[in-house]
Amino acid sequence: MKLKRPRGRPLHDDVLTPTEWSIVHAVQHGLTTREIARRRGVSTDAVKFHVTNASAKLGVPNRRMLRRWFKAPKGSALSSQEKPMSSTLEIGPIGQIARSVKDIGQAESWYAHTLGSRHLYTYGQVAFFDCGGVRLMLSQSEGEPAAESILYLRVPDIKQAHDALAARGIEFVSAPHLIHRHADGTEEWMAFFKDPEGRPLAIMSQLKR
Repeated sequence: MKLKRPRGRPLHDDVLTPTEWSIVHAVQHGLTTREIARRRGVSTDAVKFHVTNASAKLGVPNRRMLRRWFKAPKGSALSSQEKPMSSTLEIGPIGQIARSVKDIGQAESWYAHTLGSRHLYTYGQVAFFDCGGVRLMLSQSEGEPAAESILYLRVPDIKQAHDALAARGIEFVSAPHLIHRHADGTEEWMAFFKDPEGRPLAIMSQLKR
């Protein structure tokens, strides 16, 4: 006799479902509800529903605290990384610079064909280029392009770096969160913080299982 499949969504052995993880990481990256909905092709109500469910599961009272909550998803490269990698904090060279543009298609064409920068990959309204070993990220903005760039610093262990810098009194605006998973399984993790003048910086790490 064939057993009936139980109704409802499939169970997950993690604190959040894959969709909730994706939306929580988008929130931690600073995206608005509207921006998340547009990128995922869903309604803003759907995004709000997942944020509310995730916050309830985690016991987080508001969006601000959700941005600072941290845990690596089960099965991610970060959760399976051997720790500690080193007993000392290691800040590496600048890994990425971000700039906003009005039209990602026009900007991608200009940087690739007119300027001659090496195009790495594009997804959605974000394009990446290699500039002599430093990665340039171009993202389409709804408003005017920002005047300042964000400095991204590479670290071998983003969780360790986050904890060490926070212990030094550095104010983080978001916990380490997954930005993108490449086709080969490489994961991009970032966490944003402020300098003494309140300008944004980030630590970043690439991990592969």
